[in-house]
Amino acid sequence: MIPVPLVVFVMGGWCAVYLTDSLLKSSVTHRNTYESWLASRGLMLSPFHLRWQTTMFNRLFAYCARINPHALHLWFSSGLVFGVVAMVGSVVLLIRTLQQTLAQMTTDNPRMAGQQALQVVVPGVNLPTSQLAYFFSALLLSGIIHELGHAVAALREQVRVNGFGMFVFVVYPGAFVDLFTTHLGLISPAQQLRIFCAGVWHNFVLCLAALAFLFLLPLLLFPMYTTGSGALVTDVVQGSPAEGPRGLSVGDIVTGLEDCTVRGVEDWTNCLSHLSHTPQTGYCVPVASLQPSWAHGRAFKRLDGTMDCCSNNSLTDLCFFYTNPQDRKSKEKEYACMPVRKMVTGTRACRGDEDCLAHSHAASVCVTPSLENQTRFIRLTHPPNTHMLFVGYPPHLQYAVSMTDFIPRFGFLHLDLPVFLETFCKYVVSLSGALAVVNSVPCFALDGQWMLNALLEATLVTVVTDRQRRELIGFFLLLAGSTLLAANVALGLWMVTAR
Repeated sequence: MIPVPLVVFVMGGWCAVYLTDSLLKSSVTHRNTYESWLASRGLMLSPFHLRWQTTMFNRLFAYCARINPHALHLWFSSGLVFGVVAMVGSVVLLIRTLQQTLAQMTTDNPRMAGQQALQVVVPGVNLPTSQLAYFFSALLLSGIIHELGHAVAALREQVRVNGFGMFVFVVYPGAFVDLFTTHLGLISPAQQLRIFCAGVWHNFVLCLAALAFLFLLPLLLFPMYTTGSGALVTDVVQGSPAEGPRGLSVGDIVTGLEDCTVRGVEDWTNCLSHLSHTPQTGYCVPVASLQPSWAHGRAFKRLDGTMDCCSNNSLTDLCFFYTNPQDRKSKEKEYACMPVRKMVTGTRACRGDEDCLAHSHAASVCVTPSLENQTRFIRLTHPPNTHMLFVGYPPHLQYAVSMTDFIPRFGFLHLDLPVFLETFCKYVVSLSGALAVVNSVPCFALDGQWMLNALLEATLVTVVTDRQRRELIGFFLLLAGSTLLAANVALGLWMVTAR
């Protein structure tokens, strides 16, 4: 469900702004001054919508439109080709996303949600509030680059730009350019297509640029940060199993989870996933260390059918099972409640007694923690500290700890700089790519509407000579595209907020 405090804050803020605007406009004393102030700054205010428009960037747009005309012609012609392909691809993608959403509605499998290429994003629901700054900054940047493409392409085709602006609708920021529509009607359909496709083309290029920056980030930060020697802890959730005197702290470098080597965040994720889906790891313990004082506790079954033998509720003891070293052929399990840190410190991980016999000269036995079905005991290596011991569901450990691949070479460097750059680029890739897809859809009020109209005028004029018939074909195509997009948004919102 949508968080109530967030809704109250947004609604309350907009109500306060609109009430102030209404009071000032109804005031005999301040009305003229207030309206003149709004007009001089290019501001327009309506319910849940704040808009600002200016002409201060027109010279910049005109300068960009004059740079190497031949190269710009090739650039925007490439954008035309991409826009037409993206129009078809976006429809295919939306159909596929709609099928996946409908399939997800009929199943309880949570993994299907991560298979969707497009998802509706609702701040505070499936977007953490801690990530809002990244989200809105990347969305605004993607919108500005999108409109920059339209403006430069329009000026290159001799279409006047009246101004550039930005807006906030509810909580979502965006940008726009105001083009002189009379000039648009005088140019050819191919020229119109170059203008209308320039926005999605620039979003696609921005997406590729952000991907390239992400790929080259380790090389760009190499003089200041090193990678490949572990995963650096940047944050630990308070009260989580990873916190504590012998837990993880900001600045720790994790190098291993059991016998799985961790060289970075991807290894960390893969190791936790591997440990979640494989049987519990055991530990090679010398037979002589199985002291009688730890002798066989009275084993009993838990509710899920697994065995336990520690009944003293100790935080330092754990029930282990092993094969009797005196009678290995019987394969009968013995259970013992043992001090866990003493048993696993400095020992080798194993899957069976054979692993211990192959790597130890002394008589050893593989002892394995006896835990509930999805619970795992994990020994985490973060030198020079002693092992952190975790008992629980492995994904909980992943959610409790934030990490980065980048380890500072110097103490004065901030741990969060690479995280900021990496996270921001990921948001730019996602949102700029999403804008390219959504705006390519042949849908009313989006770029796809004008792209489709111009494309039909350029291709069907000799086949369908009647202009009204061409417009009718375009109308039904736009209606289908709008219905497809609306269905995806409506079902996506329902999946995010109602389930």
